[in-house]
Amino acid sequence: MRLLLCTDLDRTLLPNGPQPESAAAREGFSRLVSQPGVVLVFVTGRDKARVQQAITNYQLPDPDYVIADVGSSLYRLDNSEWHHVLQWDEMIGQDWQGKSRADLQDLFLGLDGLRLQELSKQNTHKLSYYVPLYTDHHKLMEKMKDRLQHTNIQASFIWSVDELANTGLLDILPASAGKRHAIEFLMRQLDFSQQQTVFAGDSGNDIAVMASPVQSVLVANATDDVRQQVMQHAKLNHQLETVYIARGDFFGMNGNYSAGILEGVAHYMPEAVGWLNPGDHE
Repeated sequence: MRLLLCTDLDRTLLPNGPQPESAAAREGFSRLVSQPGVVLVFVTGRDKARVQQAITNYQLPDPDYVIADVGSSLYRLDNSEWHHVLQWDEMIGQDWQGKSRADLQDLFLGLDGLRLQELSKQNTHKLSYYVPLYTDHHKLMEKMKDRLQHTNIQASFIWSVDELANTGLLDILPASAGKRHAIEFLMRQLDFSQQQTVFAGDSGNDIAVMASPVQSVLVANATDDVRQQVMQHAKLNHQLETVYIARGDFFGMNGNYSAGILEGVAHYMPEAVGWLNPGDHE
């Protein structure tokens, strides 16, 4: 069996939300990704250093690839050595006509509601802001898109909410970057079909993947708001059959975090169930 397993980190694989984690779920996840034919991809808004920190702090298995910075950078791991996938950088860079995030930043000067995130959370092809939750982010993004209208820059805007910090997060990326496009790039590069690929997530910046043909699972600890948005966008895109919402009760687990990932893999690939029982140590 071949499986390209792509998972978000915070509050998806990492149990760093308020809901409880099923005791044996992460152990079951590690056993799953150690199977021959499974390629593990972390898909996250974190940068390289913070991904490395998460791997250490949560004792995660080393991934084969990391889609970092909300899909604006891509790494291949080889014996724990990180290698930039330069083909990805070159491809998405064309959307910005060779310009960097510093050039785009100048275009948005003077707009109320935007506060630049720390330098460590920016990169060449990712411009990130904090936005207060009381701000009408739809109107704000329209104003930003208006300022791009007379340039040749093709950009996408990704909105999500940091529940723990109680603030909005706005990322501006090249139009062909983002989590979905990076996953589809890897599917082509590694020759995985849609039926051999599963993505797991929990938040607003995962919606574009979940409303696409990529088989996806929304873990049970996702908020009601995200759940509603996922279903609304999937319905609009006629992709309801490729979204699974974890409910819990899979091998007695609660469906939160890695338990939800295992439940989703079992939904799409029943032949993998023998690998997924966290109580089976054979």
